[in-house]
Amino acid sequence: MKILIVNTSERTGGAAVAANRLMKALNNNGVKAKMLVREKETDTLTVAELPKSPMKRWHFLWERLVVFCHLHFSKQHLFEIDIANAGTDITKLREFEEADIIHLHWINQGMLSLSNIRKILRSGKPVVWTMHDIWPATGICHVTLNCRQFTTGCSHCRLLPGNGSNHDLAYQTWQKKLAMTQDENIYYVACSRWLEQEAKKSALLYGQKITNVPNCIDTHIYKKGNKQEARQRLGLPADKKLILFASQRVTNENKGMSYLIEACKQLANADGVKPGVVILGGHAEEVVSQLPLEAYPLGYVNDEHRIVDVYHAVDVFVLPSLSENLPNTIMEAMACGVPCVGFRVGGIPEEIDHRKNGYVAEYRNADDLARGISWILNEADYKALSENAIHKVSMNYSQQSVAMKYLDVYHQAMAFKHYRL
Repeated sequence: MKILIVNTSERTGGAAVAANRLMKALNNNGVKAKMLVREKETDTLTVAELPKSPMKRWHFLWERLVVFCHLHFSKQHLFEIDIANAGTDITKLREFEEADIIHLHWINQGMLSLSNIRKILRSGKPVVWTMHDIWPATGICHVTLNCRQFTTGCSHCRLLPGNGSNHDLAYQTWQKKLAMTQDENIYYVACSRWLEQEAKKSALLYGQKITNVPNCIDTHIYKKGNKQEARQRLGLPADKKLILFASQRVTNENKGMSYLIEACKQLANADGVKPGVVILGGHAEEVVSQLPLEAYPLGYVNDEHRIVDVYHAVDVFVLPSLSENLPNTIMEAMACGVPCVGFRVGGIPEEIDHRKNGYVAEYRNADDLARGISWILNEADYKALSENAIHKVSMNYSQQSVAMKYLDVYHQAMAFKHYRL
């Protein structure tokens, strides 16, 4: 069996990381897998890129321009909306022709258009689509928050000026997606049980096959290490307890930095030795002045070994996101033996078992977030939390475990496609 994994980026973003890890897991477990991306970032032989063409850049720009116009030339929400109106036809590529299964991941921002996806579906090859967010089940958004329009049909979109209209961009894109899937078959895979249940509520995916399989992680790379040696390499203090916050862009409002700042104010006013805060991600320097605790901005890091060093160096990882699927960062921290704190939202409670390997705080509650951080640093049996975190990852998110689950999905997709034919 040959699998072609299709994702916009090779390494940048959570979906790219997850897709890359799955490719390696499949290859390590006897399944031939390749990855197709817009531009290669490494010399990995199992990763192919779209043919060189100035159109690749134009596809991205054209989509942004159309969205920009619908936003009345405002940059607000510009990168929260995708309409997949431009992309590359991959059905004539050698990698596509050789594949038995086409496995879509995050294909936005000029990688594939809806018409490209329809052509893939009509090729006769079984198609599996891993949902790294809710976009395949909505009109134009990746994060629904409190909006439930996707359960009946998207329109009056909160992201559009004046909350849209009856026939706004969300409605138009919804209709195109509906036409794309109406007479075709896609086997959808959510990365969390939470997203699976959300997707099943979508009127767009009514009658479609939807299941869930978690992301995987290489536990030979992400494992427990020496804390003091890691701190020395990173130039972090040896005598402080350290909190880690990490995001591709730490100023992203959805990642909840404002709640961490509020929680840190409470920690700063508490008795005892004050912890420090390590900030990992783009624009890290911009939030340092807002933190009442000593902060150490490390900026954006994409070297995997340095990222592992950061996890080894800290005592607790905090992700106060307002919406999440199944965060790779929590999985990575836990694999390194670092207890985590996150809000009770999305797939986070599926990763963190409350007071067993971390702390699940009440949603949007900075007080409870602070309590969770303090409990892990000052009260809990830290060794037990750390061991439980490692055990949870090894049992649920190992390469072999996830590869076998996807192998079952592939067999079902092939059988279902044959049945439909």
